[in-house]
Amino acid sequence: MRNKRFYTFLHHQIPVMIALSIFPGLGYLLLGWLNGIFMPAFVWYLLIVVESLWGASLYRGFDFDTMSESRRESWYQRLSWFYYLFMLLWVLIFLLYVGHDSQKLHYIAIFTEIGASVVAAALLASDRRLFRPCILIMMVPLIIYFFFIGEWYGYVLTAFACTLAWVLLYAANSSNSLLMQADYQASHDMLTGMYNRHYFIDHLQKRMNSLRESGGFAYLLLIDLDHFKTINDSLGHDIGDLLLQQISVRLQNQLSGNIVLARLGGDEFILVGDTFSAPEPCSEAAISISEKLIATLKETYMVEQHHLYISASIGVSIVSGRSANANNFIKEADIAMYEVKAKGRDGVFMFNEEMSDRVERNLEIERLLHFALSNNEITLHYQPQVDCAGKVVGAEVLARWNNPVIGPVPPDKFITIAEQTGLIIELGKYILETGFTTLREWCEAGITLEQFSINISMRQLIHHDFIEQVEALVQSHLCSDLCGKVVFEITESVVAEDIERVISIMERLKKIGIRFSMDDFGTGYSSLNYLNRLPIDEIKIDRSFVSALGRNEGDQTMVATILKMAAIFKLSVVAEGVETADQFDFLLCNECNLFQGYYFSKPLAKDQFEVYCKDRLEPIKQA
Repeated sequence: MRNKRFYTFLHHQIPVMIALSIFPGLGYLLLGWLNGIFMPAFVWYLLIVVESLWGASLYRGFDFDTMSESRRESWYQRLSWFYYLFMLLWVLIFLLYVGHDSQKLHYIAIFTEIGASVVAAALLASDRRLFRPCILIMMVPLIIYFFFIGEWYGYVLTAFACTLAWVLLYAANSSNSLLMQADYQASHDMLTGMYNRHYFIDHLQKRMNSLRESGGFAYLLLIDLDHFKTINDSLGHDIGDLLLQQISVRLQNQLSGNIVLARLGGDEFILVGDTFSAPEPCSEAAISISEKLIATLKETYMVEQHHLYISASIGVSIVSGRSANANNFIKEADIAMYEVKAKGRDGVFMFNEEMSDRVERNLEIERLLHFALSNNEITLHYQPQVDCAGKVVGAEVLARWNNPVIGPVPPDKFITIAEQTGLIIELGKYILETGFTTLREWCEAGITLEQFSINISMRQLIHHDFIEQVEALVQSHLCSDLCGKVVFEITESVVAEDIERVISIMERLKKIGIRFSMDDFGTGYSSLNYLNRLPIDEIKIDRSFVSALGRNEGDQTMVATILKMAAIFKLSVVAEGVETADQFDFLLCNECNLFQGYYFSKPLAKDQFEVYCKDRLEPIKQA
């Protein structure tokens, strides 16, 4: 039980032991003065004071979170001697007083010995290496004293003293067993028997302190099972638990030396490896053991007649003394692991400086984004949508952010961060309100559009008050005719949410006139499955397909198929990312409805869009 709780418990007993010696010691000093043995008692008390000062320095010098393993072990050895010497000092006062039976001081000496034994059993129960010697140090002189009385009652007292010593050892040992059991439960995962997250972080902190002193390096691997949720959902959590137990056995069988393995929770495991003098061999060892673990984990599992196959994604971080917080290295490994997930899973990725800079920049973007709206840094641009004749019939609202510190931030960057942090709710409301206001002003200025598209994130769509928010904004800024021009663009990530709930929200919004478009159509994995279920009015062909027109015959076929499929479902189609006349001609020939892209116009500020619409009197001439 040599963990933080163990050391902290013994650390807290130091002032208790000092108090139980300094203050009662004054009483023994007084008894020595009254009974003519003041000088020996005074010398004994001086030793108590010196011992207490040593204990105070041990108490002040303890800091688990910054001490290396060697320093902590050295501190523990000195603490052990501190407790041993304190017990010996109480044996000394017993020997000093026990011979003065004429003044009845031997009764006080006997009580002292018993009391100190009880104190040792109670305060030091967390460590067998301490309470066993200390109890024996206190009780053996008492047993010997009773035995050499030479009278029948002396032998009886000897038997009683032996019994008391056994009881104290038994009680302290029982308390120790309970503490060990509680500590095991607090530091181990009950399902797999591995160490848990709490223990691992404590251990990693110790390793970091040691690495800081030695200048060494160690590797940290974060192992996440790929698609484990699918097994839980399809076969049940009982099968999933049995699979996790088999996986934990495989992992432990592949590891040796000073490697410490733990289960973080769910389907995530983590380990910290051996110490290396340089980062290069440490990195090589990390990659080697990662590939070995991946190969082992991919072997077939037999779980209650089910043949199961699973892979893993592993993120690697190199641990050193450069950070004071163990969670920083876990976060680095987590970031590297998600890089593996983004690249298709079943692989290894090592956290590096480039990734670190990207993370730091994302954190800075996240921090500044909190103040972007209040500082009026978010603006809206509008990209025209044109029909077959080149007439502007619609616009897509696009958010832009220009920060005075970090400059312009790409929408795909800050929108993603806003979704991850929840800021998209506040940002989305601002975009809706500003967009609705613009649509009304354009209508009043004679700029008539058939549709006005606004991107809605899934987190925004399923927010508990989104419907009420839209209804309030519509009532404040739009008439029913204008409301019918609004199109909410959602992505195919809708399939990752509660589809029934999403459909219910969409249908409620359609009742007030809002239309829906599926953005980036064709890039998801379940377009056909959900195309007929979702109450959408329009699909937008992803720009990746449009940009490949004329170069890739397969993409031409894909676009043509999407257009035919949309016609079957009676859906309007917008092609985004149109940049050339050839792309425009191909889409026209395949009966695409609306077009959007740099071939017509880049996204424009509000006043620029107004000028663009007023100057757009002639239709686009086909190439």
